[in-house]
Amino acid sequence: MWPLYAAGFTTAFGAHGIAANLGGRSADAVTSLLVLGGLLALYDAAEVLLKPVFGSLADRVGARPVILGGLVAFALASAAYAVAGSPPWLWAARLGQGAAASAFSPAASATVARLTPAATRGRAFGGYGFCKSIGYTAGPLLGGVLVWAGGLRLLFGVLAVLGTAVALWVATGVPRVPPLARRRQTLLDLARRLADPAFLGPTGALAAATAALCAGVGFLPVSGAAAGLGTVTTGAAVSVLALCAAVVQPRTGRALDAERLTVRTGLAAGLAVTAAGLAAATLPGPAGVLLAAALIGTGTGVITPLGFAALAAATPAERLGQTMGAAELGRELGDAGGPLIVGAVAATATLTCGYAALAVLLAAGLPLLALAHRTAAVRSPGR
Repeated sequence: MWPLYAAGFTTAFGAHGIAANLGGRSADAVTSLLVLGGLLALYDAAEVLLKPVFGSLADRVGARPVILGGLVAFALASAAYAVAGSPPWLWAARLGQGAAASAFSPAASATVARLTPAATRGRAFGGYGFCKSIGYTAGPLLGGVLVWAGGLRLLFGVLAVLGTAVALWVATGVPRVPPLARRRQTLLDLARRLADPAFLGPTGALAAATAALCAGVGFLPVSGAAAGLGTVTTGAAVSVLALCAAVVQPRTGRALDAERLTVRTGLAAGLAVTAAGLAAATLPGPAGVLLAAALIGTGTGVITPLGFAALAAATPAERLGQTMGAAELGRELGDAGGPLIVGAVAATATLTCGYAALAVLLAAGLPLLALAHRTAAVRSPGR
C-alpha cells in the first residue's frame, strides 16, 4: 500500500504546494491576478476532463502502467519548468501536472481497492486519505519554504524528484494487477451505473465534503482576519482543519472494518458534522473560526474513506478504475462549487450568509443520502 499512498501524497502536495505559492514573494512569482486565476483553473480543468478517461484506461490496460505513466509525466512536466523557467513553460508544466495527476490518482485508488480484501478496505482507504491530507497540509508550508529559498523553479524541481522517486517505488513495490475480463458496455449501461444510487450516494457525499473543505480553506482565513487574528493564527486554524481530516480518516476506516460503524450511519454523521462546522463559521470571533475548522475537518475525515470504500464494494472489480475516475470528477466539481457558492452569496450579502447557504445545502443532502441507501440496487455488507 505505501507506494500507492505516496502517489496520493504526491498529487495532493503538488496541487496545493504550487497553488498556494504561485503568487508568493519570489523573483519568478506570478504577479497578474488574471494569470494566477488561469494557472489555477488550468490544473483543475485538466483533472475534470481527464480523470474519467484515465480511470477507464486503467480498467482496460491495468492500473499499474497508468500509475507509472502518470508519475513519470508528472516528473517530466515539473522538470520542464525547473529547467526552462519561462512563463510559457509554466503554463505547459501546470497543464502537464494536471493531466498526469488525472492519470495516477484514480488508478491508485482503484489499485488500493483491487489489492485489499473487502474486510480491510476501510483501513486501506483511511490510510490513503491520511497521506493525501498530509500532502494538502504540507504543500503550502513546505512549498512556501522552497519558494522562499529558490523560487518556483526550486519547488518544481523538488516535485520532479518526488515524482521520479515515487514512480520507482511503485515500479518495485506494487505488484502487477492484470485487467479483468469485461462485459461489453454501452453508453446506456454506463449511464445506468453512474445513475445508480449505490454510486450517487457516496459520490454526492464525497463532493459535499470536498466543497466544504475547499470553502473552509479559502474563506476561514478571511473570517479570521475579520476577527482580528494574525496571519500565523489564521494559518494555524486552517492547519487544524487539515490535521483533523488526517487524524480521523484512519480511525474511521478501522471502525468500518471492525463493524463498529456502517457506511450509511457514517456518511450521514459526517455530513451532519460538516454542516455544523459551516454553521459554526457564522459565529463571531476566533472561537467560531477554530470550531468551524475542527468540525469541517472531522466531518470530511469521516466521509472520505467511507465514500471510497462504499464505491469499491458496489462496483464490479473490472470497472473500478472507471468508477473511481467518475467519483474523482464529482469531487472536483465539489472542489469548484463549494467556494463558488460561498463567494457568490457573500458578494450579494455577507460571508456569514455564504457559510450558512452551504451549510443548508449539506444538511439538505441528508434525506437524499438516506433515500439513496434505501433504493440502492447494489447492496454490500456494512451498508
